[in-house]
Amino acid sequence: MSQTTCTEAEPARGAAPVDRRVAKTRRALRQALIELTEERGLDALGVGDICERADINRGTFYNHFADKESLVIALEDELLAQLELFRARIAELDALGFAKLRLTKRPLPVLVDLFDTLRDQGDFLHAMLGPRGDASFGPRLRDCVCTDLVYSVLHERYRASADPFVGYYVSFYAAAYLGVIMRWVETGMTESSETMARIAMRLFFIKPGETIVL
Repeated sequence: MSQTTCTEAEPARGAAPVDRRVAKTRRALRQALIELTEERGLDALGVGDICERADINRGTFYNHFADKESLVIALEDELLAQLELFRARIAELDALGFAKLRLTKRPLPVLVDLFDTLRDQGDFLHAMLGPRGDASFGPRLRDCVCTDLVYSVLHERYRASADPFVGYYVSFYAAAYLGVIMRWVETGMTESSETMARIAMRLFFIKPGETIVL
């Protein structure tokens, strides 16, 4: 029994270095992709360019990804999977809860955490959302986060409404919130996550004629 346990444990101990190597390769490819996208534009890059910048050989690249597009999608999916974790928390929000926090001028905790996560991925977001990045990524980010955020503050009777105006309302504000995120990324994320959470809440409730300072 002792021998069997020892034999089974050895692969587990040996697996960690492999995982670390994979993670190191992935980090190198991610950084290379970001740098080259900023410098040349995503469309101008090839696998060879990325491998040269990441200092890995093509064989290693193709062990992990089929092509450049597969690498881009994998990294985007990784970020969206992190943001997906916020969907349940956002779905629990309601307009009344927003309004109460607005009166106290306290930022919504889930929004602070959301902007923290976006900040952690700031370099990737800047590259992919920029003019030289992936044009398809913005709509994916919008649908993953912004649309749910808008639905969360709708009155319950509107959430399942088939009225066309409700759909346009949600689309309008979801696109607007994507614009907020993009502006934050483009301007260097100088505002704190708490400030961005307050800005997001303020934009929900601002009325015509009100002051537009925070």
